[in-house]
Amino acid sequence: MTGAAPRRQAGFSLIELLVVLTIIALLGAVVGPQVIKNLGRAKSDTAKIQIDDLGAALDLYYLDLGGYPTTDEGLNALVSAPAALSAGWNGPYLKKGAVPKDPWGNDYRYKSPGDNGVYDLYTYGADNQANGDDENRDIVSWE
Repeated sequence: MTGAAPRRQAGFSLIELLVVLTIIALLGAVVGPQVIKNLGRAKSDTAKIQIDDLGAALDLYYLDLGGYPTTDEGLNALVSAPAALSAGWNGPYLKKGAVPKDPWGNDYRYKSPGDNGVYDLYTYGADNQANGDDENRDIVSWE
């Protein structure tokens, strides 16, 4: 069998690899912006959930003390008793023992009495400035 043709080695040609890389790049160009858009919406949804959780903790505080923390006491009254309180505080009212930051790393804003209810609890979104659209929109407790 000396006249047998040499066996071709298995593998991918350069053209096949380029075609696959082109397909992957096209998929990335189409899918990438959708993933980024959903990531921004997920952060806004997370902020709304956290505001609802903080509202529930504020309601527990209210049940124990007959009122909401003042603006000066702030949300920290949910994790440590304000100095002005003598009795009735049964906290901490937040599971982790700390007031969470919003998904963009900023503090939640709290005002009591609020302009829109007994208290206002909100975050300004990704840009940390009032009013905005999409990922920069304000997430508020009164809507």
